[in-house]
Amino acid sequence: MATLRNDDVIDVLNDLIETCKDGEYGFNELADHTQSSELRSLFRNRAMGCAEAAAELQRTAAEHGATAETGGSVAGAVHRGWVSVRSAMTSRTDQAMLEECERGEDAAVAQYRSALDEGDLPADVRTLIARQLEGAQRNHDQIKALRDSYATTA
Repeated sequence: MATLRNDDVIDVLNDLIETCKDGEYGFNELADHTQSSELRSLFRNRAMGCAEAAAELQRTAAEHGATAETGGSVAGAVHRGWVSVRSAMTSRTDQAMLEECERGEDAAVAQYRSALDEGDLPADVRTLIARQLEGAQRNHDQIKALRDSYATTA
């Protein structure tokens, strides 16, 4: 793999920061729309986890000499908008909320995998991204399992 320039490393980190911020905003949006107190608690917890992951990435970007991203992406804003529109137009079922959440988690996992494929990242950055990818995959799997369990009870 080719060694990445520092600017490229920072771009990778900033992309993941946006992904985490998108997750934070999306989970909070879902928490605002679900009728289930169990899911509301889960979504708020996941939103905090995304905020913590973003802060960790921001610190790492700063250590590499960058001013890190602080907001989400345009695509994330569109997804959050879709969550709002869809929840206003549908019956706001928990299963629909979990389906939206799973789509967001699919995107996050793909973004982390793509980041690891970028090139020769510094060891500290590669380790951080790999660890956060494991967490994103666990979140995805839990959300998918919940979605499946809600589908069988509907």
